[in-house]
Amino acid sequence: MASRSIAWGPWALAGAVLAFLGIFLLVPIGLVIYTAFVNETGALTFGHFGNFFGQTLLRESFLNSLTVALASVFFASVIAIPLAYLTVRFEFRGALLIQTLGVLPLIMPPFVGAVALQLIFGRSGSVNLLLNDWFGFGIPIMEGLVGVTFVESIHYFPFILLNLVAAMRNIDGAMEESALNLGAKGWRLFWRIIFPLSLPGYLAGAALVFVKVFDDLGTPLVMGVTNMLAPQAYLRITSVGIEDPLGYVISVIMIAFSILALWMAARVMKGKDYSTLQKGGNSLQRRTLRGWESVLAYGWVVFVLLVTLAPHIGILLMSFSKVWSFSVLPDSYTLAHYGTIFTDAQGMIVNTLKYCLMAASLDIVLGTAIAYLIYRTRLPARQWLDYLASIALAIPGLVLAIGYLRMFKGVNVPFTDTPMVATWFLIMIAYAVRRLPYALRSCMAALQQVHISLEEAANSLGAGKVSTIRRIMVPLMLGGILAGFVTSFITAAVELSATILLTSAQSQAPMSYGIYLYMQSISGRGPGAALGVIAVVVVALGTYLSHRVIEKSREPTRSAGAGA
Repeated sequence: MASRSIAWGPWALAGAVLAFLGIFLLVPIGLVIYTAFVNETGALTFGHFGNFFGQTLLRESFLNSLTVALASVFFASVIAIPLAYLTVRFEFRGALLIQTLGVLPLIMPPFVGAVALQLIFGRSGSVNLLLNDWFGFGIPIMEGLVGVTFVESIHYFPFILLNLVAAMRNIDGAMEESALNLGAKGWRLFWRIIFPLSLPGYLAGAALVFVKVFDDLGTPLVMGVTNMLAPQAYLRITSVGIEDPLGYVISVIMIAFSILALWMAARVMKGKDYSTLQKGGNSLQRRTLRGWESVLAYGWVVFVLLVTLAPHIGILLMSFSKVWSFSVLPDSYTLAHYGTIFTDAQGMIVNTLKYCLMAASLDIVLGTAIAYLIYRTRLPARQWLDYLASIALAIPGLVLAIGYLRMFKGVNVPFTDTPMVATWFLIMIAYAVRRLPYALRSCMAALQQVHISLEEAANSLGAGKVSTIRRIMVPLMLGGILAGFVTSFITAAVELSATILLTSAQSQAPMSYGIYLYMQSISGRGPGAALGVIAVVVVALGTYLSHRVIEKSREPTRSAGAGA
């Protein structure tokens, strides 16, 4: 009986994982796609897509979303590529600043940064007031689609920076030496040798930026820009209703372009060899900046740092400002906004912690289970569990929420008369599904570092499969599991796209939804900024803890390597 239970254990675990992914990811998305292609009688039709492209506003929204996403990738690249090259190629004291730039923008939700940037770079913001006083002109950088592009570019450029730095550090220095011997120098060396060899890292980051911007709902809504796809989908579902087919057509287009971006990034690299002769050996030669090079490098780093810090400074000042209108800095300061938050929005803070803790816990359970099934079993097609879980990367939060509303319409909580769509449960599940790929990557990496001989030794000493997993595998994976938990938690804490549709009552609202509500009125922006500061602090602490956990998990490996 024991051997039978062990043999069937992996199958039961795989069935449970597939059931979760099927119910809360595949079926809702399948319903969204199905609804976009059928008419009232259930017959197949492409008429809804004809109606979409027949409306000027929707065609304009599609082109605007595509333009903003591509422009954001371009400007994010303009920021990230020089910073990545400076980090890898040169020895200078600004390396710590660039490392800070790698995570700083990501700890603030883009829709929160959008409000702060309006106060700094808006028509009546600090920068334009100074420019008008000193030079008699202003820069309308926060207007319409240009403003959305600006916000998205400075928020998401770290995706390109971090991936590009990692790729450049893996380039074999011998490739550079060969190019130098053949006369390649300066820009020619960078564009013909270094950048092409680091293209996989760049494309991975650029694809993520495109997907994030194309699917973003909060930033356009906060900035009052509704002629983009995500805001149009939200407005149609909330105004026309869940039966509106055009909302599903927009959702399908968003899914298609997200998948297309990730597929094209992989397709460009297919069939090409970016490998080098050695890894961990001689990397690119680092040299000291001289003269004008040093001035340009430090100038660029300081400029990007100031722009990157602007949202954080702006939201902090707004949270303490009593009056801030048509002035470079607030006219007076107060702590009343924080008092308002801790009085009126205490439940939102508690809700955020509750939803994110539960979602992150569910993610590491699923992530550990999938990693175990892939690396420690011989189940057929087990790699598809990774593929299925990773689909969530290409699914916008708004689309997932629409799928849940469609799927659970008319369904009550078991043994009650409460509609399922009126509960906080779907909010938590949406957070878990959207963040599962992040936790899964951490859990898979952690299990790969646990040699199977340790588990075999435990089995030979009489430990059963469950006991081995509980007492050997999980403790050795703990660093990666905790890193995945923290990553899921901090990214879920600022989720707005799914939250804004699934929150049916203010008592269920998390901080992200509360910030959005407060920011809808001038009088509420002070408390909204205070809540935004709290959200940033939560994410910043989580990011710090994540780095600490990762470093701690590496220490035994380093010690073992040194001892060897």
